[in-house]
Amino acid sequence: MSGFRYGPFHDGPDPLASPADAGAGVDDLARRIMEGQSVEDALRDLMREGTQGRKGMRDMARQVRDRRRRLEKSGAMDGLLQDLRELISSAKDAERRELFPDPSDDARFREALIDNVPDDVGRAMQQLENYDWRSQEARSLFEQAMERLRRDVVDQQFRNLSSGIENLPEQRQALQQMMGDLNELLDKHRQGSSTQDDYDAFINKHRQFFPDAPDTLDELIDDLARRQAAMERMLNSMSAEQRAELQDAMAQAVQDMGLAEQMAALQQNLQALRPEFGNPGKTRMSGEQRLGLPQATDALAELADLEQLDASLNDGFNRIDLDDIDEEAVERALGRQARDDLAALRDLQQQLEQQGFLINDGERLELTPKAIRRIGRSALREVFASLDASARGQHAITRTGAAGELTGSSREWMFGDEQPIDVVRTVRRAMNRRMTSGGATLMADDFEVHETETTTRAAVALLIDQSFSMVVNDTWRQAKTMALALHTLASTAYPLDAMEIIAFANVARVVRPHELPDLEASHIQGTNLHHALLLAGRFLDSHPGAQRIVMVVTDGEPTARLMPDGDGWFSYPPEPETIAETVAQVDRMTRRRVPISWFRLGEDPSLEHFLDQMARRNGGRVLAASADRLGDYVVSDYVRTRRSAR
Repeated sequence: MSGFRYGPFHDGPDPLASPADAGAGVDDLARRIMEGQSVEDALRDLMREGTQGRKGMRDMARQVRDRRRRLEKSGAMDGLLQDLRELISSAKDAERRELFPDPSDDARFREALIDNVPDDVGRAMQQLENYDWRSQEARSLFEQAMERLRRDVVDQQFRNLSSGIENLPEQRQALQQMMGDLNELLDKHRQGSSTQDDYDAFINKHRQFFPDAPDTLDELIDDLARRQAAMERMLNSMSAEQRAELQDAMAQAVQDMGLAEQMAALQQNLQALRPEFGNPGKTRMSGEQRLGLPQATDALAELADLEQLDASLNDGFNRIDLDDIDEEAVERALGRQARDDLAALRDLQQQLEQQGFLINDGERLELTPKAIRRIGRSALREVFASLDASARGQHAITRTGAAGELTGSSREWMFGDEQPIDVVRTVRRAMNRRMTSGGATLMADDFEVHETETTTRAAVALLIDQSFSMVVNDTWRQAKTMALALHTLASTAYPLDAMEIIAFANVARVVRPHELPDLEASHIQGTNLHHALLLAGRFLDSHPGAQRIVMVVTDGEPTARLMPDGDGWFSYPPEPETIAETVAQVDRMTRRRVPISWFRLGEDPSLEHFLDQMARRNGGRVLAASADRLGDYVVSDYVRTRRSAR
């Protein structure tokens, strides 16, 4: 074997992962839409909750908040000051032990100097820097304190820069040269004249300080600016005494390394190049662990990212567009899998638009006819799933017509079919089978038949109660599902039928198919059956010669009527005029010889009495449907009526 190794895939999206399935995404939208949500709300919830095994923004936001809480309790920000204070105190104690046996005046003078060293770490280190230690232990402890301070100051600004340097003071000149070159490069970048070659040359020259350098200068600037902002946040979060003490100590270390001027120039360059990192605010951190300066900076930089990411994710709850969420910030906070989940959700949204399911004009999100057909099929499957085949007969319709006009499509022949044979497709299937398995004899599986539709067309008016009571009684969701299912059934199984859906509340209006998914129940009181029947009559009159079907779904007696000026008039209890106008429209349907199928929801005695009278008057029938069986009743009645006309 050559040098190949196999193992789990990491660092990047899984190349074998399934792409976003826009069709499955539409099915998820369909479930939410049929539960009563608008298209925008449904897509927004899809992004919140995730889909197809991908985590959504809600779960990401929860993980971000958990990570924030852990970081805020990960340790104390003044760990460096505490460690330096202990090292200095130990050095002073060791020096006192060394001086105590010596009776000379010099020993007493030194003791006085040691006793007068201030508690402030920065000023203490400044006073003791040039002190001639007698105790080798004390000298070693103080040098440890100075080395720790120098490394923390450097690593605070440059992540892990000192890790490969054994003796930082001996590298002072190289460090000064690197800082000078960096500021020169940043000055050039501010003027817009820097190139990638300039950055590559800088990294190659100072590779010892940047073993894991970012690929571009902008990435390096981002990292340096984030760390500088984190340091400012730390200082802002400390008490005035702690802040002054740490600043004095850092100034002492920078001065000792000869970097004061270059550090000041670096801060100015970063503020100019990344002003968005200014005003970092405050953060409270607690915990038993003492955090060094670079560790505290890392934690605070991550906390700043988490705060911004948390705000972005929560803001995303009110939006559909995920473009404002920083993928790199998601990966830093939650790992590569979370970034892949976010990218998959974005891709799903793009696929919904690119594959023709959604139209997003920037102001409004709408479903295309393609999406509505798919949602309608989902609604139809839901309706058929609830059918009681033993009581109502088989409803999984496979035939679109026994004889009549061709629909343009074909299907496999089944025993008992009366449709004409599709000769071309039948021979083609036989030839394809011959090329793959041999044999030239036609077999039963080769035959295809033309699908046909009867020449008898139907004009179907579906009247749906859209009044506020449909929301109160929790029946609106089932009514909308039923309408989607019926429209899909009519447009696929009976493509020559004309269907009009009329929703009525205080007034009635015709609902176009593309409006169905977003259709909401009215919050205005009124059940204007008079207006709905008037519109249905006009629709039927425009289709002379067709079989005419009227179906009414309602949960309340008529309480509104259409006035001559076109406005709706509501009154409860119903006024005699409202009942009279409604009955007049029922009588007109009777004169048209159109029996009305009434689907009564709920147990309102007044409605039951009214509909029973209307059925006797018109010759129609009343079906008391529970909300969860409404689709069953309506679709079955439509299929029964259509079949009876053949």
